Amino acid sequence: MPHAAFRATPLALALATVIATPAAFAAETPEQSKKASDLDKVEVVGKYVEKPASVKYTEQLRDTPQTITVINREVMDEQNLLGLRDALTTLPGITFGAGEGGGGYGDSITLRGFNANSDITTDNVRDSAQYSRTDSFNLQAIELVNGANSVYSGAGSVGGNINLVSKVAGVGEFTTVQLGGGTDGYGRATLDTNMEIGDGAAFRINAMAHQNDAPGRDVETFERWGIAPSIVFGLGTDTRVTLAYFHQTDNNTPQYGVPYFSGVGGALPGVDPSNYYGYANVDSQDIDVDMLTGVIEHDISDNATLRTLARVQQVDQLSIVNPPQGTWCLAGGINPAPNGTCGTLLPGQYQPSGPRGNSRDTTNGISTLQSDLVMRFNTGTVEHAMVAGFSLAREDFELDTGNLQRNADGSLPTLPVMDISNPHHFYDGQRNYIRSSINNGTLDNEAVYAFDTLKFDERWMLNLGARWEHNEGDSVVDTFNIVPGDPAFGTSTRAVFENSDNLFSYRASVLFKPVEAGTLYLSYSNSKTPSKTSVNGACTAQTCNVDPETAVNIELGAKWDVTNALAVTGALFRNDRQNFKVADPGNPANPSGEQQLDGEARVDGVSLGVAGQITHDWAIFGNVTWLDSEVLHGVSDYVAATTGDPLKGLPISGTPERSGSIWTTYDLERWTFGYGVTYQSDYVFYGNNLATSFGNVHGYTTHRAMVSFAVNDQLSFQLNANNLFDKEYYVRVRNNGWATPGDARSLVLTATYAF
Repeated sequence: MPHAAFRATPLALALATVIATPAAFAAETPEQSKKASDLDKVEVVGKYVEKPASVKYTEQLRDTPQTITVINREVMDEQNLLGLRDALTTLPGITFGAGEGGGGYGDSITLRGFNANSDITTDNVRDSAQYSRTDSFNLQAIELVNGANSVYSGAGSVGGNINLVSKVAGVGEFTTVQLGGGTDGYGRATLDTNMEIGDGAAFRINAMAHQNDAPGRDVETFERWGIAPSIVFGLGTDTRVTLAYFHQTDNNTPQYGVPYFSGVGGALPGVDPSNYYGYANVDSQDIDVDMLTGVIEHDISDNATLRTLARVQQVDQLSIVNPPQGTWCLAGGINPAPNGTCGTLLPGQYQPSGPRGNSRDTTNGISTLQSDLVMRFNTGTVEHAMVAGFSLAREDFELDTGNLQRNADGSLPTLPVMDISNPHHFYDGQRNYIRSSINNGTLDNEAVYAFDTLKFDERWMLNLGARWEHNEGDSVVDTFNIVPGDPAFGTSTRAVFENSDNLFSYRASVLFKPVEAGTLYLSYSNSKTPSKTSVNGACTAQTCNVDPETAVNIELGAKWDVTNALAVTGALFRNDRQNFKVADPGNPANPSGEQQLDGEARVDGVSLGVAGQITHDWAIFGNVTWLDSEVLHGVSDYVAATTGDPLKGLPISGTPERSGSIWTTYDLERWTFGYGVTYQSDYVFYGNNLATSFGNVHGYTTHRAMVSFAVNDQLSFQLNANNLFDKEYYVRVRNNGWATPGDARSLVLTATYAF
């Protein structure tokens, strides 16, 4: 498959590397003079993107004063990156949790040391449900925006945010069909076709069907299908209307992994990475995602465009899980858990316990209206590119929680003791669903914002932005009595929690261009995180009345087009979480036990990137990040004064000091060869209570390779090898004592027919 994605990119990678993202249907035409309507779409020079997809970014990436890394469609295809987690694994500074949280099993992301579970947007609209985003079939690009970013994406975004850019109908006609097969039961078929259906109208449809087993694992399987049609009217006119629908259904086995304790070097002795410690005949993850989007764009003049987007989205997820949690007994009668004992267990045995058979049935609904006025004008000799807009959003959350593995009277069955090295993963006990709680939540957000890029001359620019938003939500929690034999068994008690905050976030940057091809910048921005930052993260009596948390980001960077085909970037940054909520136990001045905003943590870092063509046939995309993280204050002032602060001075949990990735391709006539390396250093992992600390998580280096052959202009074949040397490594660590093995070596052969 050709790798044109890396050819002649004039864009300066945004700090940790920015690559140009081609619009699949864009014509190869020279750059046109800018007008306001150009600002609401991905701008293209030839086949290459020059700016992020959001209308809030009015300038080329080279002149955008922030680290923005774009993984384009070509790079996803070349490396066979299918899901969000696959793609983000190739970017530095990101780690993954075990998938649990307020919303249940799903993507759990740590970005530059800070939680980013709710900092995901689709087409720059909030997509906060916690579920597994397993497929990129309808994505044109993935944009990683680093640094405190509330001014652009709303409440939260302490470490940055992740924007998923959808494919939509456009000019041109093409059809691409792909069929893939490989090891571990891999089978895949996709269709992407765009057609012009009349004067100024076009229709596009993307479809996908997929299945595979988890490479190197005995039980986990993944099956899904999806369809995404879109239609646009008014192409080439002053008014354009786009309608798009997206649906995806997943039937997966949740991945939790194996027992993992740093005190014994990682995975427990005798544990094979392929072992499954849940119950294969019970565990499941079923997901349905539906998203309907409408966009109206109207060119008021050559210098002003009004764009309005409306979206309704619903995500349903039912998960039933048996995480590998319990008591482990090793040789010599040693339990590797902190302060643990073997009890009656013999060496080599495991007694399952904890949330075995837990069921979480969730529904997340989001309705959004967002309108932006984009203007270009002059005040005297100063040129302005301004965006002013507002957004209204309503989120609803329903969660039905219970346990499936119960006796008829509601009591827990006695689970059989397992062999650590050969676990029994079939449940043959009673199944009776016992509900434990029902949680209903809402979250309303109203925001107004304005951004202005002021160009004083050919060398100096000033970038300003401000956002005010009102964030208000509630949670109604009904908790059921599940004590067997209690006369009140099955009755419930209700608790209502509410939170309301006004938030102000801002950004200011100064840019200096010593030459047209290069930009130096200094930027300062903040983020605000209220207690009810996500609809599925219920605030409690201890947190609902606590003021919003604050973080700031300072960044000094450079972006340079070394040639018309090669770009380099670099940046120094500080992300300072100035205050965050911490527990305040035992404080006589705080009898309610309300948490305090006494926590502080900081990440200082360096990011470097390179992307483009080294020669006509040799392309490169690489980036590295160094993160120096530190907890400055990890407990409340009262606790620190009375018993000390055991977290102070420690690195932030889940934050590797060094990480990097490189992907390079070389063309030889009809052949294309690709090779990539991803590296991540060790990092510390611990809970808020150091008694549950599990120390260092081992770093790793993995390799991937690709070779493709173009039979002719229509037909090509591509072979991908992931984890080429079959490295054993672990990701998604949980402080209860488990981690997920990284995918073992896998091979996939894909045939592509395009016409």
